[in-house]
Amino acid sequence: MGAQTIIEPYTTQGLPEPDVFIHTSGGTRIQAHSTILASVSPVLENIIDRPCKHRSSERIIQIHGVPCNAVAAFINFLYSSTYDEDEMDKYGMHLLTLSHVYKVPKLKQSCIKGLTQRLTVENVVDLLQLARLCDAPDLCVKCMKLLTTHFKAVEKTEGWEFLNQNDPWLELEILRFMDEHETRKEKLRRQKKEQELYAQLGEAMECLEHICSEGCTDVGPCHVEIRKEKRKPCSKFSTCQSIQLLILHFATCKKRMNGGCLRCKRMWQLFKLHSYVCQQTDSCKVPLCRQIQLKMQQEKRKDDPRWKLLAKKVASAKVICSLSFPKRKRDEHIRVMINNPEIRTFELQ
Repeated sequence: MGAQTIIEPYTTQGLPEPDVFIHTSGGTRIQAHSTILASVSPVLENIIDRPCKHRSSERIIQIHGVPCNAVAAFINFLYSSTYDEDEMDKYGMHLLTLSHVYKVPKLKQSCIKGLTQRLTVENVVDLLQLARLCDAPDLCVKCMKLLTTHFKAVEKTEGWEFLNQNDPWLELEILRFMDEHETRKEKLRRQKKEQELYAQLGEAMECLEHICSEGCTDVGPCHVEIRKEKRKPCSKFSTCQSIQLLILHFATCKKRMNGGCLRCKRMWQLFKLHSYVCQQTDSCKVPLCRQIQLKMQQEKRKDDPRWKLLAKKVASAKVICSLSFPKRKRDEHIRVMINNPEIRTFELQ
């Protein structure tokens, strides 16, 4: 079959006569300009600079292994730095291969972006293999994430069947990534749950101080008269009400002296946590604050690492929660927290 020539895969207006021919797998010849090709691709520059066997010989560049239309789209990009979306739909994988082989980074980034947008269950395995060969880590990660999310569907594809039979090392890498992904998700869930617990403890500390200094609906200090018909619930009434019920129980329980009451034990733990982080011992209104601190000093347990770590995590959770406040309220809250010596010495564990 005779060679077919594509005259203008690019605009020739204002350009000199082409001086190089690109031969494709289908026998197609594409005319081009050596100066333009060399200026865009260092690989093509090296090919063009090779000495010809005969002075009269045509300069020919062989680009085989991809459809001739993909080569035409590649050459057109070298001239115009643009491509059609239809070309990316049809020849995206070929264009990524050509951009990698001939070192055209701008086209390579465009192909990675375009192929990422076109990822599907059916083509994800093929794109993953190509991304590894073409050194495209961003595309690799996207493929891995899609594989992890839709693994059951991917397992049924021809691409996965081929991978299973021909590339066990890549299959193992994918399974390892999925396992690590699930481990990270579980760790994040656990950290989120712990953070919520510390935030709840921080809110409990605030409610305890509020109840003991100002009073709430049912409980307050001796100098504050509690009138339910006039006093409105505070902004954190759900937590505050639970603390009030614990205080009322603690004041009347007969078992707490022997340590036989779980609710009293919880109240003791709240008092102890407060006394550990309290920086206003002389003016603090919370009951037992001063007594517990003195007892800890006497027993030399002020630096108990468990309570010290808990106090730091509670303080950290309060700072993180403050980031969700409106700006004015957040600035005021952060200013108060920064003035607390416990926060100033806080370090992430």
